[in-house]
Amino acid sequence: MVKGMRLGKYELGRILGEGNFGKVKYASNVETGQGFAVKILDKQRILELKISEQIKREIGTLKLLKHPNIVRLYEVLASKTKIYMVLEYVTGGELFDRIALKGKLSEESGRKLFQQLIDAVSYCHNKGVYHRDLKPENVLVDANGNIKISDFGLSALPQHFKDDGLLHTTCGSPHYVAPEVLANKGYDGATSDLWSCGVILYVVLAGFLPFDDRNLAVLYQKIFRGNPSIPKWVSPGAQNLIRRMLDPNPNTRITIAEIKENEWFKQNYTPAGPVDEDEDIYIDAQAFSIQDLKPIDLEKQQSGSHALINAFELIRMSSSLDLSGFFEKEDVSERKIRFTSNYSPSDLLDKIESVVKDMGFRVLQKRNGKLRAVQENKGHKCQNNLSIAAEVFVINPSLYVVELSKSYGDSSLYRKLCTKLSNDLGVSQNQQLLALQV
Repeated sequence: MVKGMRLGKYELGRILGEGNFGKVKYASNVETGQGFAVKILDKQRILELKISEQIKREIGTLKLLKHPNIVRLYEVLASKTKIYMVLEYVTGGELFDRIALKGKLSEESGRKLFQQLIDAVSYCHNKGVYHRDLKPENVLVDANGNIKISDFGLSALPQHFKDDGLLHTTCGSPHYVAPEVLANKGYDGATSDLWSCGVILYVVLAGFLPFDDRNLAVLYQKIFRGNPSIPKWVSPGAQNLIRRMLDPNPNTRITIAEIKENEWFKQNYTPAGPVDEDEDIYIDAQAFSIQDLKPIDLEKQQSGSHALINAFELIRMSSSLDLSGFFEKEDVSERKIRFTSNYSPSDLLDKIESVVKDMGFRVLQKRNGKLRAVQENKGHKCQNNLSIAAEVFVINPSLYVVELSKSYGDSSLYRKLCTKLSNDLGVSQNQQLLALQV
């Protein structure tokens, strides 16, 4: 048997997983034989993806958290080119995989997992940590059926709050994110985490998502509306709790204290036991020296280097239009673009009309939230002609999505239109190239 690479007292073995900036390998302590998961991060790749702060945040957050239902960080080692996070090895895989393989869980099993989830989230909030990306992919299940929350790369700490006492970074995963996070007006980390917990509870008991649609505009409409249809096999007690957690109004959404007093939740509830909070975690100072590497000319990187950016980092709704979050994965010259805005539908269409007229388009229709225009090259019959359509969708009273599509015509002209539209609205070329990862 060939021995693996040694990392201090650990011997690295098989690959458990692989991502865009590193691998996760199984490791055993050569002295005790205990198994661990070692997350190996490539510093150069971290610089390319501009996520050094995210990695530092995850390490700093995990150092604070010691709970039986949170993946444990034991130590962080580093070299000049790599960071090694030695983590608790959880054998059962992701909750997402378990549901995908077996479908919904029984209500008894689902309640147990949910109780542990709430225990862990409550502990995090008491420590001033807000996860902001809770989903079944970030909930691991051990050999005994107990959950372990992982991936705190998007978590927020007290220093991330603005002067208004709220968080303002739009992040998370589309199907699990709270409506107030999408609205970009500031949100409370605790209540937004509870929305995500409500979606997880729904998925666990129903076997599918409460809000789902391939069209992001429609998906967001469903999230803002709330009130999902709940299958009849879910008990009335669980249905009531889900509805109170998926309340689109964060001010009336159920709190953790109220959840713990809920009759359905309290059945066979055993709070998590204590852990050793005083145990120290060794972190090599080299782990935080990512910026010591040779700088990279990021302008020369291909757009693929942005693949790891979270979807909602691309949807920063502001008073100006932002095309960055709604580009399709297909080539923009062949398909369509969508962008979000806080402008009124009439103002949006006026702005688009102004841009297309400047490019020599003739507006054929502009009413009922729709605009159609054509640019005709009179010197070449039908050659280089371009017909486009724009439509405004209402997400909520202060948020709109515009869909711009090519009906027919020259792809290069359509690309020029997209570029001019984004330039006139102050959107950078780099943002245009970013593909939405959903």
